[in-house]
Amino acid sequence: MTSAQRPALAPALGCLPGDISVSFEFFPPKTEKMEEQLWDAITQLAPLAPSFVSVTYGAGGSTRERTHATVARLAAETDLVPAAHLTCVGASKGEIDEIADQYWEAGVRHIVALRGDPPPSQGGVFTPHPEGYASAADLVAGLKARHDFDISVAAYPEVHPEAASAQSDLDNLKRKIDAGANRAITQFFFSAEAYFRFLDKTQAAGITAPILPGIMPVTSFAAIRRMSGNTEIPVWLEAMFEGLDERPGPRALVAAVAAADLCRNLYEGGVRDFHFYTLNRAEQAYAICQLLGLRPKLQELRESA
Repeated sequence: MTSAQRPALAPALGCLPGDISVSFEFFPPKTEKMEEQLWDAITQLAPLAPSFVSVTYGAGGSTRERTHATVARLAAETDLVPAAHLTCVGASKGEIDEIADQYWEAGVRHIVALRGDPPPSQGGVFTPHPEGYASAADLVAGLKARHDFDISVAAYPEVHPEAASAQSDLDNLKRKIDAGANRAITQFFFSAEAYFRFLDKTQAAGITAPILPGIMPVTSFAAIRRMSGNTEIPVWLEAMFEGLDERPGPRALVAAVAAADLCRNLYEGGVRDFHFYTLNRAEQAYAICQLLGLRPKLQELRESA
């Protein structure tokens, strides 16, 4: 076959129209240097016009003040929609309600409501506060009763590690949605098939709320192994990162391509909303959005002027 006879090959990650919506997760900084890194990431990603940006809440409520400060600054100094993570761990209903009131007064209308990870002192086993919310579903109901928050909750395509079964985990998600949650955001995963199988199960269970796929670019493969829980790490993915833990430059390039390929498979299956776990780094999330056809809104305004 001559070159003239060969069909033109389109790039696997090219020519997408950018008809997607994105959101980003950040964590509150511990030091002044980390705060600079966080706000640099926010500044770089803001032009992509995310539907919201969320700020995490440490195990046992360990970052409560820093989370509130970051979210309040986002609400006061940017046009972004901040979403504050809030958990049931280590606090009474009264304490959590007070935090929710403070967010509402600061103009924050979006909460990511989670049961939360127990502190190390509890041996990794969640024990509800005697005067607190017993579960994420209870927290959702309590927040909705207090203010008309827009609420996101967590979902687990490959089952929460502490769940008794896949069905009980799905039942728990339905309780959260029925309690008033507006959407779910999934734990990270590396197989589009795992997400679509989970989506089929949620629909069969009568869950109609959006289920946003949570995308985690691999910044460190060793860290991904530690955090994976029940998440399957495909053999091909492990092979892609073999020998790269000490090579941050090539690792970042491979990570962006791997995550963009996952997003492309999700896109081809009909997904148009993506949530990125940024780890306070903008480069990979921005590159993936670029590969998916998303462009800065400021650029669009200039071109239409």
